[in-house]
Amino acid sequence: MIGKRGLSYRSQNEAAYMLDDCSIDHGNFLEVIVLLSKYDVCLKEHLKECIEKSKKIHQTGAKGRGSLVSLLSPKTVNSVVNTIQQLIQETIVGDIKNAEMFSLQIDTTQDINSQEQCSVVVRYVTDTIHERLISIVKCKETTGQYFVNIVSELAEKLNLDLTKCIGHATDGASNMQGQYKGFSTQMSKVSPNQVHVWCYAHVLNLVLADTTQTVIESGSLFTVLNDIAVFFRESHKRMNVWENESQGKHQKRLSPIGETRWWGKDNALRKVFGSLANPHNCLYVDIILALTAIQEDMTMKTTARIQARGFVEALLKYETILTAQTFLRIFEQTSPLSKYLQTQGMDILSAHRMVIATHKSLKNMSRDFASVSAAAEKFVLWANEKLQEQDKEVELEVESALPSRRRRKKTTRPGETPHAETVTSPEQVYEVTVHNQIMDTATETLHRRFLGHGTLYADLAFLDPRNFTQLESSSLPPLMFQELSKCLLRFDSEATAENLQCEFSNFALQWEKLKMYPLDEYKILRRFNLMSNAYHLLGLAYKFLLTLSITQVACERTFSLLKFIKTRLRSKLSQEHLEAFMLMATERDILFSLDSDVIIDKVAEK
Repeated sequence: MIGKRGLSYRSQNEAAYMLDDCSIDHGNFLEVIVLLSKYDVCLKEHLKECIEKSKKIHQTGAKGRGSLVSLLSPKTVNSVVNTIQQLIQETIVGDIKNAEMFSLQIDTTQDINSQEQCSVVVRYVTDTIHERLISIVKCKETTGQYFVNIVSELAEKLNLDLTKCIGHATDGASNMQGQYKGFSTQMSKVSPNQVHVWCYAHVLNLVLADTTQTVIESGSLFTVLNDIAVFFRESHKRMNVWENESQGKHQKRLSPIGETRWWGKDNALRKVFGSLANPHNCLYVDIILALTAIQEDMTMKTTARIQARGFVEALLKYETILTAQTFLRIFEQTSPLSKYLQTQGMDILSAHRMVIATHKSLKNMSRDFASVSAAAEKFVLWANEKLQEQDKEVELEVESALPSRRRRKKTTRPGETPHAETVTSPEQVYEVTVHNQIMDTATETLHRRFLGHGTLYADLAFLDPRNFTQLESSSLPPLMFQELSKCLLRFDSEATAENLQCEFSNFALQWEKLKMYPLDEYKILRRFNLMSNAYHLLGLAYKFLLTLSITQVACERTFSLLKFIKTRLRSKLSQEHLEAFMLMATERDILFSLDSDVIIDKVAEK
């Protein structure tokens, strides 16, 4: 229970002679033992005997516990913890060996002591897809070769064959994907034909980062939203004003935009502006009223009042409304994709299909400025109606159009032919210089950053059952499965492109009523024992597809637990115990499947 919940188990008062004093904190482990002893006669007698013997030893003034064996000492508990860690790792390694292939996910973060912690996650397939934390390692360096050494030493310690590793997913940092000394390059020397996947979730985050920084208007929008959230949080007086204005709202807290949070920009924008063409229940009007109240409050600092005035002016601009609606439309497509990419067990084919669908949607709407303009007009109408309902002395009104700009008249010199000047409205200028720029950046960056491994993806796409019907009307491409074959030959020398094509062609034509996902195909092959007989190579191909990691989001999940386990109160937790508690808190299903008798026997052997 303590390991599952990631709780601390030690205390400063763990001596057995103190256990009958209820006013003392004995730590979670001993407190649970004392509680259970009230309902278990044997445990109660054992605890009573330990307390009495410990008191006698303590009264003599002797140090230590003498010959008393209580099985409650920190040494015994640590032995149990280490044994559980060992058994969890052995269980994972056993599953990997049965699966015959696996992929790696690796990422780092800093703990509360500013120590760099490396999370190593393995992905493999049995009857379903598993992503398991196998180790947490403290890093002394962050070079690509150092990470390779970590993986190699871990594989040697756990008796893992790295030649069975088919690929790895990283965050795309230079030390990970460097051409000469990166982790990916060095790992390819250890295990050739590995597939390096730049984490899809990180790539999508970079796409959105590029999009929000492409023009001044987009950068200004998100800077204002972030600064407003920070502005209210910096002072309790401003926060009180905000709480008074936002009474009755479910989302009272404004969200600052973190650079590493994949959903940060979307969340902050939706809280302020609502969804596209649906501003109801958003906080836009409440923010303006709160900032106006701060601006008019003479007890506030002058600098704060000036800041509030600047924020109000920025929010009332029609340009801000247009830019916000543009990004709301983009986030309608990218946010579901981001959430899907963070789903545990997603395969690379499904993810790539979603990326293509999102890119197609963005491309189709890239020149549809009319819908954005209509949504902005609807928002302005709603906001002005809400502002007019307020009983305020200061009149507030959201701009309903872009301001006109005076065009500079060019002087025509003697001998020059005057060129006809095209008269463009402010809306047309905005459409070309802002809206189209943002949409083009989103579509182009999404296409460019997801181009890697195109040939391998093409081979894997044939394994999608949605494409099986195409075989009836066309023959197989001559280069089909060439790249996939290179990755599978290490597992079976007969996994040539020709043999794969033969099995695939027969399988696709025979199984007309298959379900729509690669995992279902793999389960059917296992269920009817077809992997060992009729379609062995095809089963190997499906296993490869499902084993390949497309993100390292599993590492990010472990970091959330890391910050929960290693806190300021537990900053002295040793690396060995940190890894043990991380494994227990992460791999709970394995933890509760362990046989208690096996744990006792292992501890007794030490």
